[in-house]
Amino acid sequence: APRLDIPDKILGRPRFLTDLRPPGLLHGRVVRPPSPAATLDALPDDWSAPGVDLVRDGSFLGVVGALEDDVDRARDALARAATWHEQDTLPDEDDLPGWLRSARCEVEPLRDDDVPEPTRTASYSKPYLVHASVAPSCGMARWSDDGGTLHVWSHSQGIHALRAALAQALAVDRDAVSVEHVENAGCYGHNGADDAAYDAVLLARALPGRPVLLRWTRSDELTWAPLSPAMTATVSARLDGDRIDGWCYDVWSQGHTSRPGYGGHPGLLATSHVAGGGPLPPATDPPAAAGSGSLRNAVPVYDVGPTRVTGHRVTEAPLRTSAMRSLGAFLNVFAIESFVDELAADAGRDPVDFRLAHLTDPRARTVVETAAAASGWGEPLPEPRGRGIGFARYKGTGAWCAVVAEVEADTGLRVRRLTLAADIGLVVNPDGARNQLSGGAVQATSWTTVERVRFDRRRITSADWESYPILRFPAAPRVDVHLVPSDQPSLGAGEAAQGPTAAAIANAVQAAVGVRVRDLPLTPTAIVRAIEEE
Repeated sequence: APRLDIPDKILGRPRFLTDLRPPGLLHGRVVRPPSPAATLDALPDDWSAPGVDLVRDGSFLGVVGALEDDVDRARDALARAATWHEQDTLPDEDDLPGWLRSARCEVEPLRDDDVPEPTRTASYSKPYLVHASVAPSCGMARWSDDGGTLHVWSHSQGIHALRAALAQALAVDRDAVSVEHVENAGCYGHNGADDAAYDAVLLARALPGRPVLLRWTRSDELTWAPLSPAMTATVSARLDGDRIDGWCYDVWSQGHTSRPGYGGHPGLLATSHVAGGGPLPPATDPPAAAGSGSLRNAVPVYDVGPTRVTGHRVTEAPLRTSAMRSLGAFLNVFAIESFVDELAADAGRDPVDFRLAHLTDPRARTVVETAAAASGWGEPLPEPRGRGIGFARYKGTGAWCAVVAEVEADTGLRVRRLTLAADIGLVVNPDGARNQLSGGAVQATSWTTVERVRFDRRRITSADWESYPILRFPAAPRVDVHLVPSDQPSLGAGEAAQGPTAAAIANAVQAAVGVRVRDLPLTPTAIVRAIEEE
């Protein structure tokens, strides 16, 4: 199917939200508080800057003007002039598992069989992650001359929910608000697009009749957009000979959705900064019928005997979290598949053979066998290289995906090759399916090897590309995708590769250097620390 959008994008024609230039356009910027719990102490009453209007509402600060250069300079001056009251509210970055396990939480038992005494127990974790889209979020808004109606342009993933949230936040009738979708930098999940739209609305309200295009800065995007939650899990199992006969799994996480309207709240960032606002409520999780959040893929696909699976959704919210590609499945599959490899080693079995021995689903077996054969599984590799495998059925109801990673670990970690096999049912667009799977695998490689939100006890400190690195083109692995032929109903491919890729890389690192790294990301420092702890 031809992509109608490609010619404009290749030729650089105006197509994105930031390209819009309606008559009378004004530009806007906001000055965010320096930390999540900060409130505005003071701003000089006579503050002004050339060519801009100041917008202030409680701790919400912004500037609007006709020229972007004036607006950017004014924003910087406003940031210097404002003073804030701050407090330390963030957990210890170096002990997120400890904080998650001790925080207030809601317990959700998913399976509750009586399980036997385990023969092995291990714990795994992931840090907070940010979407890190190539361009910051933005939004545009125009109030009518009389202030009675509002039109918004947004790259939100849910313009109807955004419309309802805007009406609720503004205390106006929903019929007075219209929201139009326009492409801009995207994400898999919930980034800052909805928040930027509300920022634009607040700025435009001060100048009715004029459209205001609001653009976040890179620092805004990396420190204020919703994050993927930090998570930790503990897995226990009993081996009887070379068979798993009992499984226990506990996972701790903040919620994975705070999209507009969640929990009856508008869920827009600036609602916590305007006068009369308050802290945003903790993120929730999607219901089981929608695939769950913290518990997504928490139940193993293997025949493991009696099973107990429990979720612990943390209800403290020092950092705002929401949906990111695959939600809790990324950590859950990483933990389960890493642990299955550990059990295979205890049983003295090859990791692929061990998985096949615990799989009865023929489609699952075919995917694992296809990935193994296509990757050259079992063929010797030169030192210091290793192969590892990861497998899951996304959400337990979606696509089957197996990934074999080949890594090289000497002075650093290099993921050289990823071999994917997936059964997504009837494939309508093979090229599109391969692109989704390979893109997901590359993104998961970045999460697994380099990405981590950094912060002290007061504020996020990873505010630029140097402090929040993502995988660069020279480090991107070769990716081979094999689609298993099927005439069964079509299934989605967009998020199936995330967890299996992380597990495959971790298992390949263990094969290459002989140590198990259970906490993401798998940086050289983490690998050296694991070697020293052996």
